Amino acid sequence: MDTKVKNTETLLSLGQFHISEDCGCILPEPLTDLPLYYKPWMDIARNVPELISSHSLRLRIHNMPLLETHLLRTHCELRLAHLALSMMTVGYVWQEGERETIKVLPRNLSVPFCEVSQRLGLPPILIYTDAVLANWKKRDPDGPFSMENLELLLTLPGGESLRGFFLVTLMVELAAVPGLKSILDVINGIHYNDVAMVTKALDVVSQAIDSMKQAFKLMHDYVDPSIFYGIVRIYLSGWKDNPLMPEGLVYEEVQEKPMEFSGSSAAQSSTLHCFDELLGVQHEGSSGAFLRRMRDYMLPSHKHFIENISSRPSLRSFVLQQADEGLTHTFEQCVARLVDFRNYHINTVTRYITIPASRAKQLRANKQGLPEELDAIRRAPTALEERGTGGSGIMTFLKTVRDKTKDTSISQGSKGNQVLPDPSINTEGCI
Repeated sequence: MDTKVKNTETLLSLGQFHISEDCGCILPEPLTDLPLYYKPWMDIARNVPELISSHSLRLRIHNMPLLETHLLRTHCELRLAHLALSMMTVGYVWQEGERETIKVLPRNLSVPFCEVSQRLGLPPILIYTDAVLANWKKRDPDGPFSMENLELLLTLPGGESLRGFFLVTLMVELAAVPGLKSILDVINGIHYNDVAMVTKALDVVSQAIDSMKQAFKLMHDYVDPSIFYGIVRIYLSGWKDNPLMPEGLVYEEVQEKPMEFSGSSAAQSSTLHCFDELLGVQHEGSSGAFLRRMRDYMLPSHKHFIENISSRPSLRSFVLQQADEGLTHTFEQCVARLVDFRNYHINTVTRYITIPASRAKQLRANKQGLPEELDAIRRAPTALEERGTGGSGIMTFLKTVRDKTKDTSISQGSKGNQVLPDPSINTEGCI
């Protein structure tokens, strides 16, 4: 018990864990450029889509000088360097799609990338922390956080759909910020046995999860399913549990044996892990193991925040012990909204992966369809049809995660806590 009290007293602010009061897990005000010495990196990183299109990215990287990394002195410099090196890496690996896959990352990319990764405590691959959390800028610095006022620092093939995919995900993270801040109030409220404090804070968490779903809906306005499936997805794929690269990737002059890393995945969002730990969602089996492994793809400070939440007295047990009607209702609403968010995620994956995969099989069989659609589908890696970018069997994984969230409900089976998929999305025959 003394340990629990000590932990509560030392959890003073989100800032301890490099989580912003205004931006949550997003890197506030990322740098837009590195010191002049690193111009060779930035010149290539800013032109990855064009260099891939001209099939010249690999040649440019081979001719790139091997740069020292000790001149990167700040956290923000390291984050931009990691983003730039990771964009070059996935571009280099997937330049020719599933054809002509490579086995070795050249030393002038692998050595600095691994050095920067080690300093940050991150793996040397493009991850959610790079692509979403540190890859943005405002067009008007004084303007709002909105899709119209946001731009990517670095990009990959996929045009506006690629931009939309990363920035909508950023908007989902922003919507979660009030909920992240309220986690501290929930923890303190439990410590001081303050039912009103916990209820009020949980209500904010519940509203934040609902706001995340509303932000998530923007995906359908900004991301074309055939472009995402046929072009974008392969660049988010890694070299672990990937049939296209069964042996992994050798990082030249770093390690002789191939290394395996998962690609960028929403499972690497610290925010969702925080809400799961707060509510007591118990992920087990292969899905639980995958989610725990994804914590190694987060900033160490964010991972520590998740672990800190996990070490606290159980919120669910507190709700059961108090038997307070208002508190119980708010807790149940929180769980129901997280289930609803995950149902919506399943429906979105159906639209962006399951349905396009089925369409791809039809097009390959009949060779019919619009030329643009045929071209995008033709480029889609057939080996990844049933997998998420992190390497998971996507539908089985998402449904298991959703069902485990449902199990957290105190009054399981009660009609008021059943949350159905969004009826606006037709998933008949797809899930």
